[in-house]
Amino acid sequence: MAMNPVKLFRAAFFAALLFVPSQIQAETFDSEARQAILIDATNDSVLYSKNPDAAFAPASLAKLMTLAVAFNEIKHGRLSPETEFVMTEHAWRTGGAPARTTTMFARPNSRVTVRDLLRGIAIVVANDGAIALAEGVAKSESEFAERMNRYAKEIGLNSSSFVNPTGLPQEGQRTTVRDLGRLMQHIISNNPDLYSVFGEPDLDYGGIKQQNRNPLYGNYSGMDGGAIGSVAGDGHMIVVSAVRNGKRLIAVLTGLADEKARTRAATALLDWGFNAYIDREIFNAGDVVASAQVFGGTQGSVKLVTQANVTLPVPKDGNSRIVARVVYRGPVKAPVKVGDRVGALRIWRDNLLQSEVPLVASETVEEGTLWLRALDATYELLAGPLHSLRTRFLVPA
Repeated sequence: MAMNPVKLFRAAFFAALLFVPSQIQAETFDSEARQAILIDATNDSVLYSKNPDAAFAPASLAKLMTLAVAFNEIKHGRLSPETEFVMTEHAWRTGGAPARTTTMFARPNSRVTVRDLLRGIAIVVANDGAIALAEGVAKSESEFAERMNRYAKEIGLNSSSFVNPTGLPQEGQRTTVRDLGRLMQHIISNNPDLYSVFGEPDLDYGGIKQQNRNPLYGNYSGMDGGAIGSVAGDGHMIVVSAVRNGKRLIAVLTGLADEKARTRAATALLDWGFNAYIDREIFNAGDVVASAQVFGGTQGSVKLVTQANVTLPVPKDGNSRIVARVVYRGPVKAPVKVGDRVGALRIWRDNLLQSEVPLVASETVEEGTLWLRALDATYELLAGPLHSLRTRFLVPA
């Protein structure tokens, strides 16, 4: 049965092979972590990965999802930093001083502002703060966990499941270093003002002053945020981000033997990322990358451009292969307006997909006459099978 050509994916092979003078450094670096990922958030590229999709219990790293939900509520005006929530007996006993876990030492039945709860979670990984925030926002931990899971799916965390806002041991909690990297990237890019709470040096609350628990805080140049956790039998873990010379890296590592190993491994991975890579400019904003075929228009194609500069981090030494492909669903039906999103530019480095950049129309193509539309329809009917073969050849499964 013949496929409808209008529904076929078209792929234009823009640059078969672009050789960049650099060595494939990822093969020469091996983190001591069981799972690890290093993301160049500036270019939305993965520089290093080791078992990135292996599932594990997130422990206190689940609090990043708790903060992401709260930040989103604040961003949309549904929650105010000045709102006060009660530190319930349950929050105090489960996550406060009696529990002998990381806590902000809020008194039971006291009222705590959302701002201070966020600080407690971000600065000292406070379990009591996370529970009080969850109960205040959604009445209970379980209802808040439902919000966590809905928002996780919304932002593309497809391998994560949360059961409570703290990460305290409970059946069903899981995530991956890839998802945690995406989560940290989302928090930073969507909530730059609120993200700054991670960079505060200490928390003075309940008569007790505690230092920021991020082990790289104040000890690593450019460090501005992160979170830590540990699971008995599964090791220590960390999510951390740093900026140098305008480049932001996000590192996620798990399965480390102890706190010293955690600090050592995170430092080594970040150092490697900052030192081993340089940015190569692939396209400037407005560059014509390719043309897409137009159906039923006054002209047979439309030029596609990028809206922003496209750069790619590449290793400094040796040879690295870059492949760029333009993919669009076509033919594109007229009319087409300037700025309409038509397709995407996918860029691979050494067989690893690095980024997908939107491509938009750089010109307007009006709808053609009835005669032109009929002619295009006849051409598509005859050429459809050939387009199908091209698509299968150029786009890897």
